[in-house]
Amino acid sequence: MSTDLRITRIQSVDPSTLAAISALLPQLSSSASVLTHDRLVLVVSNPNNYFFVAFSLPEKTIIGTLTLTTAPTLTGVRAHIEDVVVDTAARKRGVGAALIEEAVRVALSEEVGATSIDLTSRPERVEANRLYQRLGFQKRETNVYRWQGVWISEEMC
Repeated sequence: MSTDLRITRIQSVDPSTLAAISALLPQLSSSASVLTHDRLVLVVSNPNNYFFVAFSLPEKTIIGTLTLTTAPTLTGVRAHIEDVVVDTAARKRGVGAALIEEAVRVALSEEVGATSIDLTSRPERVEANRLYQRLGFQKRETNVYRWQGVWISEEMC
């Protein structure tokens, strides 16, 4: 990790944090809705979430974020890394790697005890996918399904 970088878990939201994270979101998804204060508070205050920000030092400017979500299941604690975004001006400086390394450290800690850590990334994010593989994540051959809000009853199957 670069010496001019600090990774911190945040659990409260102030206006400057909201503004900085809102500015990063379009770099993650062009279709992301506007981030509200209430939405960010919901994310950072959820006890199953670990919301990390990367600060450049000495300015203390937020240059990246990552959300680690955890879910206890019958077969163990599952962890999932979401919303990894690093400001385009700060890429190729180890910020993404530092965020992921901190998330993995926390997921595997005694406090969380995750038995697996997953993340997803669109194939066109070539550099991000390369980073994840370099950090030890392996591409899985699995089906991922997303429910789109239309319920199909058993009678319709």
